[in-house]
Amino acid sequence: MTTFVDRVELHVAAGNGGHGCASVHREKFKPLGGPDGGNGGRGGDVILVVDQAVTTLLDYHHSPHRKATNGKPGEGGNRSGKDGTDLVLPVPDGTVVLDGNGEVLADLVGQGTTFVAGQGGRGGLGNAALASARRKAPGFALLGEPGKARDIVLELKTVADVALVGYPSAGKSSLISVLSAAKPKIADYPFTTLVPNLGVVTAGSTVYTIADVPGLIPGASEGRGLGLEFLRHVERCEVLVHVLDTATLEADRDPATDLDIIEAELRAYGAGLENRPRIVVLNKVDIPDGQDLADIIRPDLEARGYQVFEASAVSRHGLKELSFALAEIVAQARAAKPVDETTRIVIRPKAVDDAGFTVTEEDGVYRVRGEKPERWVRQTEFSNDEAVGYLADRLNRLGVEAALAKAGARAGDEVAIGEEDNAVVFDWEPSLAAGAEMLGRRGEDHRFDAPRPAAQRRRERDVERVDPQKEYDAFKAF
Repeated sequence: MTTFVDRVELHVAAGNGGHGCASVHREKFKPLGGPDGGNGGRGGDVILVVDQAVTTLLDYHHSPHRKATNGKPGEGGNRSGKDGTDLVLPVPDGTVVLDGNGEVLADLVGQGTTFVAGQGGRGGLGNAALASARRKAPGFALLGEPGKARDIVLELKTVADVALVGYPSAGKSSLISVLSAAKPKIADYPFTTLVPNLGVVTAGSTVYTIADVPGLIPGASEGRGLGLEFLRHVERCEVLVHVLDTATLEADRDPATDLDIIEAELRAYGAGLENRPRIVVLNKVDIPDGQDLADIIRPDLEARGYQVFEASAVSRHGLKELSFALAEIVAQARAAKPVDETTRIVIRPKAVDDAGFTVTEEDGVYRVRGEKPERWVRQTEFSNDEAVGYLADRLNRLGVEAALAKAGARAGDEVAIGEEDNAVVFDWEPSLAAGAEMLGRRGEDHRFDAPRPAAQRRRERDVERVDPQKEYDAFKAF
């Protein structure tokens, strides 16, 4: 049974905002007491938060679909809907959040670090909030905005100071078991270690963490064995420890060749691993043949610039010297790191000439893109003419009509607002005036009575594409 997962694809969906309420206050002797529809509640967010008690992404492997609750709709009597509850998802320290294209969205390191993976939708305004001096009794309300839904990838990169790397069965698990209180599985067959193991080591006044990375083999950086899945756990480590087996029973292997192969895989993986400090540990020197091979290979490794230690997990030989040497390197790396500065709040004023939207012409269709226009469209109930007229007024005040005229749009041209696959298309009918004075009875807008040439052209094109008479004639000819 799988107990450790370090990469999952998570489908998150924030809560939808609640719809606003269109209501009129009524009581005895006061049949029309004015609008009293409340606002809809905000949808809940999906929030990732670092929790030191969580060490794996296993829960999200079994349940990859997570959704926050929706906001409640508003009610009459000026009662606003309840906000949706935020969904807080605990993740291990060192989790990297990526989008579907592999772009890094957040690197979560440190207890309590948070990232909003899905933003909850805004609640729609009720007709009480939409009332004004010119529109005293709105007969409509705004819809709640849909919550953000997307697919993200969570990758766990172990946060450790020291990483033990080497061939399978080189003795890495045995070393970490005697250097720290970690209790990994130990056996004499390859790939005994299937998951990274973490241990805490105390050397004098320095306390550091050490990670036992599953064994690497040639081609690990290209996906062979377990290497590619776990090389990411080496990225954050300050020092790499090559554990070389001096008592291997394989005739075609020797410590120097093993070191060269592992170094080639680290260089191929990249991520800055070629610049990390190295220490070489000649392991299993308690075996006579292992000590003899260590004496032969040590001068060559030291000549190549490596700091070499001899060690044995069985006899505890050389472990104290190795532990203090690692502590010294870790302390130097920590001292060289820049001091974390207090987070500064940066205020970036909006540019004076920034309208907040763009107008482009694509194949005869004028497309409007921008946060406000697209949000207003999503919150409009198009079955209510008065709500659509209110949308037209808002777009006019924002300057969309002026921008369309500047881009060359004429009356009857097609205008699309929103993304290509989910855009609202309408025929543009410019107006010099907009507001409550253009409205007739409640729920009506005389702008809908005007002819719609673009819609007529679309219908004619559809008829030409599927002409029953032409199909019948073709059938008879056949």
